[in-house]
Amino acid sequence: MIEKVLMKGNEAIAEAAVRAGCGAYFGYPITPQNELIAYMAKAMIDRGRVFIQAESETAAINMVYGASAAGARAMTSSSSPGISLKQEGISYAAGADIPVVVVNMVRGGPGLGCIAPAQSDYFQATRGGGHGDYRCIVLAPKSVQECADLTVLAFDLSDKYRMPAILLGDGMIGQMMEGLELPPERTAPVREWAVGNMKNRPSRHLTSINLVPEELEAQTRTRFVRYEAVKANEIRYEYIGDPNPDLTIVAYGTSARVSYGAIRLAQAEALKVGLFRPITLWPFPANQLARIAESGKPLLTVEMSMGQLVEDVKLAVLAKAPVHFLGHNGGVIPTEEEVLEEIRNIVR
Repeated sequence: MIEKVLMKGNEAIAEAAVRAGCGAYFGYPITPQNELIAYMAKAMIDRGRVFIQAESETAAINMVYGASAAGARAMTSSSSPGISLKQEGISYAAGADIPVVVVNMVRGGPGLGCIAPAQSDYFQATRGGGHGDYRCIVLAPKSVQECADLTVLAFDLSDKYRMPAILLGDGMIGQMMEGLELPPERTAPVREWAVGNMKNRPSRHLTSINLVPEELEAQTRTRFVRYEAVKANEIRYEYIGDPNPDLTIVAYGTSARVSYGAIRLAQAEALKVGLFRPITLWPFPANQLARIAESGKPLLTVEMSMGQLVEDVKLAVLAKAPVHFLGHNGGVIPTEEEVLEEIRNIVR
């Protein structure tokens, strides 16, 4: 029987993580994701699983590293400044090929900024974020339902490819309430490579350090072969709107929701507009967007930053079509009417 409930996005992520077999959660409070850590505090303890409110964000990500290396599906969550503090640990996990799931409910920045929704952590998430050559799988929900669905997917992909997976939302996605169908309870997979339980086998050593340059280069190149497999198999996106548009909006998360509302307003004026929504921000659906750009019709990137997603759009399009940009920052959310006005200015 399908279970349908009313939840906030933060709560949906927490419940989905528990149902996906998350065995250990470590976090540190920060707005606007505190509902997530509060929900996990009860849900994990009720099930006899590990929950620790760490003394800092740095401590939390290293606890995730250790728990995951020992075989548990492990997760942490935070918001922008807190995620910055976790970057060293995420890089260590990537370098040791240890799967971890990290939730970032983005707030306005830089610095402490504000607690209002933003999308200005796009570069940090999609370019690795920490030191060294590595990538993270990055998933961007647009709804409370996707908060749950993509949380389960983040655990599965992180395990499958042994790399960090980031769920990149924002304060609006985390705080809004919607109905959703909860995923079924699942058992976490057994990690044959994990440390511990050494009674009947040789010891295992998981580390990101290798002091021989040629060996480290070989390890990194092997890891990037795995990243190519992610790009070949795990790209996800959605297209909504006119099948032959005069303009295509590119947006994700909250900006995509606003853009969809603007498209409905545009339809009332007989304007032919489509919405291309990347769900995987890394790997970015570049080839799929490039095919749309082959028409030569303009694209409009809408985002809650000074222009980060727009750079991937331009790289995908490669000057096949003009790329326009509408952005806000600091926690300001674009409006449907504002996007509609920009559509009018471009196509008329």
